[in-house]
Amino acid sequence: MAKIEILTEGYVIETETEERASSTAVLVQEKDLNIIVDPGIAREPLARSLQEHGLKPEDIDYIFLTHYHPDHAFGAAWFPKAKLIDNDSIYDRDRIIRHDGFVPGTELAIIHTPGHAFEHCSLAVTTDKGMVIIAGDVFYWVDGQEQKVDVNSEDKYATDMKKLIASRQKLLNLADFIIPGHGKIFRVK
Repeated sequence: MAKIEILTEGYVIETETEERASSTAVLVQEKDLNIIVDPGIAREPLARSLQEHGLKPEDIDYIFLTHYHPDHAFGAAWFPKAKLIDNDSIYDRDRIIRHDGFVPGTELAIIHTPGHAFEHCSLAVTTDKGMVIIAGDVFYWVDGQEQKVDVNSEDKYATDMKKLIASRQKLLNLADFIIPGHGKIFRVK
């Protein structure tokens, strides 16, 4: 059974003149593999958290990206030995291999969840507490915003709101817990 640790909680801070954002970075460990989902863009907090968990960048086997927005994907380059996984492929240096919908060697399911971005995907992880889905920006909140789940809430960055609403509903039907791209983990009611 897989283990999950939230390494850094994602945030979005908006002011009149700027936006600051970095995604929630999650460590998933299954079958002696170390997988980081969405390493984000804030390097120092992630490095501290990895160190607190007794890990170095060289210990990471896979980087799973929910999508390619810089606040989620920028940190992928910090892990020199890791293979990168996205919605349909595994990247091992210059080799690109199609995957079968799972992180290789695991039971971690990759779920296509378009809407926020066309390539968006989420990771389904079976844990001793139930099904946890690391959802990237299928769900996210700006700091200070009430973390209320509403499948119809507007996403100003969405490429297709209709697909995003369907992706949100799909994840709510599958998950016991959801880890959003920015905000706190929540239990699905």
